Formats: sequence, C-alpha cells, structure tokens
Amino acid sequence: MGFSQALLVYVFVSIHLGVSQHFLRLRPSPSEHLPVPDLKEDPDPEYDPREQDLVERTLRKRLGSYFDPNFMSISSPVSVNQSVQETQVKLPGPIPNEIKKLDLSETPYGRRVKVGKKARRKFLQWLWTYTHCPVVYSWKDLGVRFWPRYIKEGNCFNERSCSFPEGMFCKPIKSITKTFLRWYCQGFLRQKYCTWITVQYPIISECKCSC
Repeated sequence: MGFSQALLVYVFVSIHLGVSQHFLRLRPSPSEHLPVPDLKEDPDPEYDPREQDLVERTLRKRLGSYFDPNFMSISSPVSVNQSVQETQVKLPGPIPNEIKKLDLSETPYGRRVKVGKKARRKFLQWLWTYTHCPVVYSWKDLGVRFWPRYIKEGNCFNERSCSFPEGMFCKPIKSITKTFLRWYCQGFLRQKYCTWITVQYPIISECKCSC
C-alpha cells in the first residue's frame, strides 16, 4: 500500500469512528502530510477499554504477525517523547550516483578547475553528508484506545536547510504502514457496543532534500 493510500485508510477509519464518537476527528484537516496529526479524543472514560479488554495474550493473538516490536511497544519505553538513540544520523550507504557523477572540473562559465582525486572525494563526501536527510525516530504514546499504545514514529531531520545555498528542506518521500488495534465504540453510553478493530498507521521511512 502506497504513501497516500495508507494515510487515507487511517483517515477513513478516524472519520468512520467519528460517526459514533463525534468528538473524534483528525487535527488539522486530513491530508497527505506525515507524521499523522494527533487525534482529538472524546475524554469520556466510558469509551476506554476496560481491564478485561486489555489482556495481552488475547490482543497479541488478535494482532498476530502484524505485531512488530521494532516499531511497537506495549509498555512505556524509556525514551518516550525523546529521539531514539539509534536514530539514522549516519549515512546509510555509499555516495549516490547523482553525486558521484558531478563534474567538479567545469564551472558554469566553461572555465576548467583542476581538482585532485583526494580533494574531490572529500568534497563529494561532505556534499553527501550536508544534503543527506536522515529519518529521526521517537516513541509516541497513542493512548489507551490503541494497542500496542506506543509507536516509534519517524520524522524528517529539519534543524537546518539541507541545500547549499540554503532554501531546501528534508521532506518525506516514502512511508511504511504498521497495523494496530483500535478500540471502536458504536452507539452511546449504555447502548454502545465496543470492540477492537485493525487500523493501518503510516510511518515515515525515507526523507529527501527538496523544495
């Protein structure tokens, strides 16, 4: 499932839930921007799962192979609301071909500049480091109405411009989806019926320097 499709599934579920829980909606308006905006929940605890609805063994069986410990956590991680130490701050691999193929010996005015192999290699490495856009992961608490309630969410590193000269910034270009359980209630108060349903949650997996 692609970038926009995954988000649309999530938006659809959120809007569908809003039919029975009018407080539940995405904020801001649904769009293709990631990470997913926080949900505004009905604060009434009557819509929360009860203790007997949170039996780990039962929920693990229901989620099955979709449970991914690399991106999900049942209990509160030590680093909730903080960047994960294994953030991709290092270059993920060799210098891309579009940078390797740069001809540093020619200027826009046709004048040739002599550049040694060592200097060229160091400059290209610097350029790759400067323009590289790592994904910064941090743990997010989705609340008791999601299971597992903690997700490792990706964000594009944006503490500075990624272009030279400045002006461009890191933006998401790819995402992956993870399947969670969502506590879903139909009806109101004593007439309501609640159960766990599966929803897909898109997570940024790759960023690129762009306008």
